[in-house]
Formats: sequence, C-alpha cells, structure tokens
Amino acid sequence: MIKAVIFDLDNTLVDFMSMKQQAVAAAINSMIDAGLGLTPAEARDRIDAIYQERGIEFQKVFDQLLYDIFQKVDYKILSAGVIAYRRAREAALVPYPHVNMTLVAILKRGIKLAVVSDAPSREAWLRLCYLDFHHLFDHVITFDDTGERKPSPVPFRRALELLQVKPHEAIMVGDWAERDVVGAANLGITTAFARYGDTFGTTESHADYDLGDVSELLQVIDTENAKERGR
Repeated sequence: MIKAVIFDLDNTLVDFMSMKQQAVAAAINSMIDAGLGLTPAEARDRIDAIYQERGIEFQKVFDQLLYDIFQKVDYKILSAGVIAYRRAREAALVPYPHVNMTLVAILKRGIKLAVVSDAPSREAWLRLCYLDFHHLFDHVITFDDTGERKPSPVPFRRALELLQVKPHEAIMVGDWAERDVVGAANLGITTAFARYGDTFGTTESHADYDLGDVSELLQVIDTENAKERGR
C-alpha cells in the first residue's frame, strides 16, 4: 500500500534547467549592456565552465566571472546581471503541467508528500515557496540536512523515517535515473522515472514505472494500492 510519495524537486516538479538557461541568458545580455566586454557566446562559455567546476547551484557565478575577467568585481555590471537574472528566474520558474493538480489529488487520497533534493536548503525552499508548494509537503530533505547526495541511502532513509513509512509503502519520483531511481530502489522503494523532465537522454531508466506526464503517477498509485487490496 502506497502511503507516501517522495519527489525530487528540479526537473521533476519544476523545469529547473529551462529556468536556469533563460535567467542566465537575461543576465548575460544585461551585463553586456553594462560593460562586460564579451559576446553572449563567450560569456555563456565562461559561465558554463564555472558551473561545471563549482556546481549548478553556485550562487556567486557572476562574481567569479567578473573576477576572472577584471581581477575584481565590478558592482555595476554585477548588479545589472543579478537583477536581470532574478527577474527572468521569477518569470520562468513554473511547475510542469499538471503538477499542482497531481499533488492535490495525491493529498486527497490521504497520502503523505515529501521532497528529497540535492539542492541547498535555502534554494530548495525558495523554489517551493515561490511555487506556493511549501504547504503541501510534510517534509523536505536537502543536501544541507544530511550532507549526502543521492544515490546515497541516507537522504532516502531520512525521508522514510520522517514520513513514518516502510520502503515498500513509498514511491520515489525523479528525473535522474542514476541518483533518484538507483538510490530509492536500493532501499526497496518503488520508483517512477520522470521522463518528462529528463535532460540526459536516458534510454533505459530501470524504474518500476516511466512517467510521460506527472499526472500518470495517479494511475500508478491506484494500481499499486489495488494490488495490495487484492492480496
């Protein structure tokens, strides 16, 4: 019997990569107008290299870019970039289609909700609050809470403990097969691959279910629970 659903956040509930690309593009154009002195392609390549080295959640990417170019931070250019980034991020930060409806329908079934994300706590909560999802989830477990990233069993175990469910009573939904699916499956959690959010071109997810749309999760839950009732 499925009693809890654990979601990944980025590229599962929200199209994080699309948001990031749009926000960075807006920041680059604004910084160029303020005197950056690079072409958009050059700036993008430098920013991508910084993210590759420091991680996609690195919060001072524009500071680092400016220091690499000028050996100091030009606050006129930095401020132009930060403001443009924030404005574009807010416009682009939207949930995938049918996410809100699906979350509400899950709650109506009396099933608990949690998030397990590798994002820093501050960034995860900012995204959830902006989407007005923060009231829907019983628990949110981030990298800052455990010091471990998926597929480590630690964040998954923390979620199960907080939700007070056994592994076979939970289902994990995520877009990264090597982290979300493998990590959850290793503990005996049922897995659903968010193919609609896949950015890796995954051919075989090895999940129990593949979701072309998040709303398909409702049928998965009903199917799993019908199996249990039929035993």
